[in-house]
Amino acid sequence: MKKIIFVLCGLIILSATGYAAETEHASKPIVNGYEHQHSSTIFSEKRRYMVSLPERYLMNKRHYPSLYVIDADFQFQHVSAVVKNLTRMGKIPPMIVIGIANQGGDDYLKTTTWPDKNDDAFGDAAKLQRYISQELLPLIDKNYRTNKQKALSGYSLGGLFTLYSMMQQNTPFNAFLAMSPSAWFDGNSLPKKLTPLLAANKLQAPVFISLANEEDMGVDEVVKVFEASAAKSLRWQYKHYPNENHFTTALPALYDGLQFLAPHYAIDGTDMLAIGDYKAVFAHFKTQQKSWAGFQFEWLHAYQFAKYMFWSKQIQQVDEILAVIKAEFPESYTMVNIHLANGFNKKKDHPKALQLLKNVKAEGESFPGWHKQMSVYYDAIDRQDLAQKHQDIALKLAEQYQFESWEVWELM
Repeated sequence: MKKIIFVLCGLIILSATGYAAETEHASKPIVNGYEHQHSSTIFSEKRRYMVSLPERYLMNKRHYPSLYVIDADFQFQHVSAVVKNLTRMGKIPPMIVIGIANQGGDDYLKTTTWPDKNDDAFGDAAKLQRYISQELLPLIDKNYRTNKQKALSGYSLGGLFTLYSMMQQNTPFNAFLAMSPSAWFDGNSLPKKLTPLLAANKLQAPVFISLANEEDMGVDEVVKVFEASAAKSLRWQYKHYPNENHFTTALPALYDGLQFLAPHYAIDGTDMLAIGDYKAVFAHFKTQQKSWAGFQFEWLHAYQFAKYMFWSKQIQQVDEILAVIKAEFPESYTMVNIHLANGFNKKKDHPKALQLLKNVKAEGESFPGWHKQMSVYYDAIDRQDLAQKHQDIALKLAEQYQFESWEVWELM
């Protein structure tokens, strides 16, 4: 009995100690997005939507493409996480992700489908389309810095609605990602609806369609219609995932669909070396600007470009090259200067780093990275007071802009 009591006491002590260790440090949530609701006149009820903003959204005033996601309760978290990851890794441009939530299973069935005379559980796709066009999009555009590039994505019945929205004359979207769309609906009527629109070249927005290892989805017939009737100018892609089922395919299909919108967007320093001199590299970037997603130097592009400049021994032409960037990629000018200054600081050419930082002082002062490189410069010339001042400003701005933890530690 004494041994049992001793063991129990030990467990209580360990448990209490563990609890104390857990509660000793305050926990901090990692927030990927927010859920909102608003009153819909069209639906005569409150409707919910979710928003995930790009990293560094609060640091600048640029306008972003937006990606709308059907069935947000099921899809929003992983979609927004994939968008953020691909953006961070330089594979797609940053996007604002908006989740269109449903009010349960019955609402999902009703709002993603057009009328079926044999079953009144379906039939409100036109209503959802009006809601998105007339209420949700204007609300998002009013409250967030969006641009004209608006993509719609959906999986299963959400994929069916994505193709339905694509076929509407006044659709507000100009790119579509339909993952395993439920083309079986309404007796496989979708191909018949698509054929005249494709033949008349009325569908011109990029569209990505996928299918897993699943039968009776009707997607094969949809693809045949695209192959037979789509204009050569239409940018579309079909991808089959034979090793995925209907439930597992959404994530890999989304991953590929997003890159379909931004082909060849990812590029590193070695890729730039293979392309050639800076003029050839800039020609590649200008081509990227013509894609749906557009192009500007994100943090990783600027970092890789700075490495490329040193590797390719074109660094002596840096002033000439920066003049071209200022003329052709003006929104990227400050970012590239900061990353090049970082390279010069590492090479111990601190005067050149200072010159580049002064080039963009007006805008650079609002960038944590600019203050970080100023801190490195002042540390190199033994002005610890100014080095600490700029380091403190860098961290304060990072907090103000709600930088992710990896970005904060990059400034340390």
